Amino acid sequence: EWAALKEHEQRGNVEMVLLAYDALDSEFMERHCLEALTRMNDDRAFDEMHGLAGKRDRAGIEAVGKMAAEEAVETLVEYVEEDSDPQLQKATFRALGEIGSEEATGPLANKLVADNDQVRPYAARALGLIGDTRAVEPLADVLADDERDEVRAAAAWALRQIGTRRALDAAADFADDRSYLVEHEARRATDALSVERPA
Repeated sequence: EWAALKEHEQRGNVEMVLLAYDALDSEFMERHCLEALTRMNDDRAFDEMHGLAGKRDRAGIEAVGKMAAEEAVETLVEYVEEDSDPQLQKATFRALGEIGSEEATGPLANKLVADNDQVRPYAARALGLIGDTRAVEPLADVLADDERDEVRAAAAWALRQIGTRRALDAAADFADDRSYLVEHEARRATDALSVERPA
């Protein structure tokens, strides 16, 4: 089955991969079918994965993220507020970060102060992947004020990914932080400041 799947992927037979995805009752093969569809990044594959994402299917959400499918942003932004399902939020945040649409910046920035401290770092990382400079101030606030070092480190990483002088300065201020994770990201930001950057 796996060999046949690879063959269909190489030949661009989206229909056969979709058929295998629907027919094979194995998590292993389902995952490989999704990976094949993601790599193929064909309109028909996107339509199928977007349909799954529209049903809150995490595999579909991950696939449209890996496809960097801007057409899926509107669907995904609806799930940002799903506080009752942190796993759905995590998959959604990651997908939005991979897509990189600035349309998601505001909703994700609002999640930097979510009650669930397992969700906040995913919001920060997604903002770093998007790279929108509007996220610098909320990320800097999280870095300064959040009680969880894991969240603060994610904010520092995100600021470093945004990479403007202002973002790097905000992260570099914590080069002597109590947390090794935060300090490590802050020192990397300090090193990056030695290269000429836009403000």
